[in-house]
Amino acid sequence: MVNRRRFLKAFGPSAVTVAATASFAPSSWSRLFEALGQLAGTPAEVARDEAFWRPVQQAFTVDRSLVHLNNGGVCPAPTIVQQAMHDHLQYSYKVPFYVHRRTLQPQIEHVRRCLAETFGCEAEEVALTRNTSEGMEICQFGIDLEPGDEVLTTEQDYPRMLSTWQQRVRREGVVLRQVPLPVPVEDPDEVVALFEEHITPRTRLLMLCHMIDLTGQILPVRAVTEMAHAHGIPVLVDGAQTFGHLDFTINDLGCDYYATSLHKWLMGPHGTGLLYVRRDRILDLWPMMPPEEDLEADIRKFEDVGTQSLAGFLAISEALTFHHGIGAARKEARLRYLRDYWVHRLLGHDRVRLRTSLKPSCSCCLTTMEVDGIDSAALRDYLWEHHRIIVRPIKHAAVEGIRVSPSLYTTLDELDRFVAVIEGVLQHGLSS
Repeated sequence: MVNRRRFLKAFGPSAVTVAATASFAPSSWSRLFEALGQLAGTPAEVARDEAFWRPVQQAFTVDRSLVHLNNGGVCPAPTIVQQAMHDHLQYSYKVPFYVHRRTLQPQIEHVRRCLAETFGCEAEEVALTRNTSEGMEICQFGIDLEPGDEVLTTEQDYPRMLSTWQQRVRREGVVLRQVPLPVPVEDPDEVVALFEEHITPRTRLLMLCHMIDLTGQILPVRAVTEMAHAHGIPVLVDGAQTFGHLDFTINDLGCDYYATSLHKWLMGPHGTGLLYVRRDRILDLWPMMPPEEDLEADIRKFEDVGTQSLAGFLAISEALTFHHGIGAARKEARLRYLRDYWVHRLLGHDRVRLRTSLKPSCSCCLTTMEVDGIDSAALRDYLWEHHRIIVRPIKHAAVEGIRVSPSLYTTLDELDRFVAVIEGVLQHGLSS
C-alpha cells in the first residue's frame, strides 16, 4: 500500500482534490494521472502549463541542491517505481526459491505484455534485458557472419557498440564499414543516400541509432530500413535515447531488431532494458548464454542468464503507468519545451554554437552545445565543481561541446540557473 503521507509528499496537497476518496494503493496513482490526462489542450499547450507539471516534478526524490542535466545517461525513477521495486525485493526474500519461481517469475509475463503494447509489437517479440548494451550485443554477437561479411553503421555510434564489432573484426575477420554523417543533418534523403552508397554485395547487416547519443540527432530509421530491406539487409537499431522520449511505435521504424534502456527516458529501475526481435528472426539469433533447446524459437531464450533479482523488472509496470498517465505525446512535447526554454536564450550569444538541429523531426530534448573558446571537459568540471550542475562533455572527431538533457522533473528555475551560469562563463570565463 502507498500511505497517505507519502502520497501527499510526492504530489503535494493539490493531489487531494483530484483523488480525495482514493485508498492510496498503487492504483490511486493511476487514477490521479488519469484525472490529469483529462485536462484540455494540445500537447504543445500542456507542455507550457506549469500547474500540470508541478505535481509531476514532485513525484521524484531527486536532490534539488544540484541540477541534473545528464538524463541521457540515466534518469531517476519516480517514487512509485522505487517503492514498487523495494516491495518486490522485500517480498522475494521471504521464501526465496518458492517466491522467485512460483510468484514473481510468472508476473514477468504481465510486464512483457505491457511493454509490447506500448511498443506496438507482440509480447513474444519482447525480451527483458539489463540495458541497451546487453540487448545490442545479443544481436551483434548472435547474428551469424562469415569472414569478409560486412556490417554497415555510422562513425557516430555508441563506443561500446563499435568496440563489440571491432572484437568480431579481430576474432572472425568481419568487416566494419562506417558512414560519415554531417553534424547536424536535416535532410533524411541525404542520410538514406549516404548509407546506400556504402552498401556492397557483402553487406549483411545495417546498424544505426534512432537518436545519436553524441548530439540528440534523430535519424530517419523507417526510410533507412526500407532502403536496406530492398537490398535484402536486416536492420539493428540502437534505441537507447528514444523509448519513453519520443512518441512512436515499432511500426514507425520497421526494423528487425531494437534495443533500449528503460532507466533512461521511461524512468524505470536502474539496470532494466528491452530487446525487440522480429518474430521470424528469433530462431536464427543466438543468445549469449545457451538456453534449453525448447527455447530456440522463444524470445525468453535471451533472458535465460541464471538467477537474478526480478524486483527491478517487475517495477517496470509502475514506470509504464507513470509514462501512460502523463501521455507519450505530452511527455515528448514537454521535453522539447524544456530544451527550447534554455536553448533559445543562449543562442542569442555569438559564441554559442548548437550542434543539434532544432527541427522537431531531427531532435527532441537531448542537445549538444559548443561554447567557442571553452574546452568542453573544462566546462563540465566548472559547472559541477562551482555550481553543482551536471552535464556530459562530448569530445568526438565530428563534434565537441556539452550535452544537456533535462527531464520531466526539471524545473524552469533550474534551467534559469544553468543559463545564468553559462552567461557568466561567456562574460568572465571559467572563474569562480
